[in-house]
Amino acid sequence: MKKHLLSFVLISFVLLNLGCKKAPTEPNATATLTVEDVSCTEAWVKVTSANFQNPSSLTLFVDDKPNQSITLVSSDTVLYVDSLLPNKSYMFKSQLITNNSKLITTEAQATTMDTTSHNFTWQTFTFGEHSSSTLYDVAIIDENNIWAVGEIYMNDSHGNLDPIAYNAVHWNGSKWEVKKISMLFRGNYITPPLEGVYAFSASDIWFIGSLPIHGDGNNWTMYDLRTTLNPNLSLSKVWGTNSSNIYFVGRGGSIAHYDGKSWQKIESGTTTNINDIYGTVDKNGKQRIFCAVTNVHNDGDIKLLKIDEKKKVEVIPITVIGNQGYTFSSVWTDKRKTYFCGDGVFGSSDDLLFKEVNVNDRYKYKIRGNGVNDIYMVDYGSVSHYNGSTWSEIYPWGLSLLRSGAAKGNIAAACGEQGAKAVIIILNH
Repeated sequence: MKKHLLSFVLISFVLLNLGCKKAPTEPNATATLTVEDVSCTEAWVKVTSANFQNPSSLTLFVDDKPNQSITLVSSDTVLYVDSLLPNKSYMFKSQLITNNSKLITTEAQATTMDTTSHNFTWQTFTFGEHSSSTLYDVAIIDENNIWAVGEIYMNDSHGNLDPIAYNAVHWNGSKWEVKKISMLFRGNYITPPLEGVYAFSASDIWFIGSLPIHGDGNNWTMYDLRTTLNPNLSLSKVWGTNSSNIYFVGRGGSIAHYDGKSWQKIESGTTTNINDIYGTVDKNGKQRIFCAVTNVHNDGDIKLLKIDEKKKVEVIPITVIGNQGYTFSSVWTDKRKTYFCGDGVFGSSDDLLFKEVNVNDRYKYKIRGNGVNDIYMVDYGSVSHYNGSTWSEIYPWGLSLLRSGAAKGNIAAACGEQGAKAVIIILNH
């Protein structure tokens, strides 16, 4: 009898232990709620949970009103909230109901960004004395140091037509100077056509004349990448965090990277023109770099490319479009938002689903910004500004034909042509 009783106790103990091992850990389940980022009208809310069994039900409340309900299947989930008001404090609350019917409530508070002003003044500067002059790109270092590149035809010192175009103009804070950016290339001094410009400081400037050119404002070096890297590279636009981490893109799917010591050709996976590149570094130090790919004004290969930390290129599917008549001319990104433009303006909060933004019906050439509440759009004849909530035309259509633009601090610039002259518009908040 004692033997049977002992066996029963041992079996019960084993079964009890097995049952404990299978019991859910949800009595110790935890969750935290943090607001990772905000714009004027949006918030990105992160739910971090632990020790619960998937799936579980979560409801997000904004100021005690239900905003969205989801089935939670991951320990880290970022929820996107839109239709908020600028410069307003909100209380976000999550209610997580686990499989074990335990209710966990967490809260977090955040204030949305304020909008910026649509009030601008502008100045117009023109260049050129004969033929047809134009400017293709502009870079702002500060209010006393601005560069633009293009083709500017001037007379020589005797008043005769100079057939060799000046390829840059420079603002020193008090006046513009028309310049010929020349350098030694394959044993000869040349003044190449320039298409792009990017500047980190007054003594750290990059030009693109199909090949990269670097200089200190007075002395210039062209990198002959067709000899040293690839004979088919043809570059037109540039972006980087500094001169030891800089990217160049252009025709035929060309992408090149410079780390301050050596050059690398990056395989883009396309032979279509890459019309623009822009990137940023998020709060965790991770780069977000995008390229706009299309044959402008022609049907063909149309997509966004994303370059990761290892210089690998990923194709971003554009689910909003579906009309192959659309083309991309420019791209701009911030920590969370990405915009591209061309035949319309499209924005995304998750780099996946892009929604069309209603600005105007003209073709858009350039988008640049200082932040999600201070974005500038250059179309073929005007400049529009996004203040975080609304778009407004800040330079009227019909005065100039504009091709590119830049923004830094309280200054924005747009460039192109006005009649037969090159033109640059400086806009001030």
